[in-house]
Amino acid sequence: MSDVPKPQVGTISWCDLSIADAPGIRDFYQAVAGWTFSPVSMGEYDDYVMLSPEDRGVAGMCHARGTNADLPPQWLIYITVDDLDESMARCRENGGRIIAGPKSMGQDRYCIIRDPAGAVAALYEKGA
Repeated sequence: MSDVPKPQVGTISWCDLSIADAPGIRDFYQAVAGWTFSPVSMGEYDDYVMLSPEDRGVAGMCHARGTNADLPPQWLIYITVDDLDESMARCRENGGRIIAGPKSMGQDRYCIIRDPAGAVAALYEKGA
């Protein structure tokens, strides 16, 4: 992942879906959207990077297990922020809630928020 450029602050840098039946829903999107997949080992099971017809990673398909067990079963966007702790504080100050996290993925960090209208998104800070 070190060769992947740092996403711009304020952009949607990724989206994924965490569900109980990741293989079944993976196959659904393969049939409906034309995506293929690349497995990502999680130890005892695989999650998936969903690939466009050009083999470009476009989304994640994850099992609702481990660190993903508490994520809602919906497409989740990851909004890049400069400072996760500061953004979490601003979320709370402006009527939002932190519903999961912060969590780490290597040097990267993220959390899941619920905004005042009830919509859910992730805030993502790219590590050094």
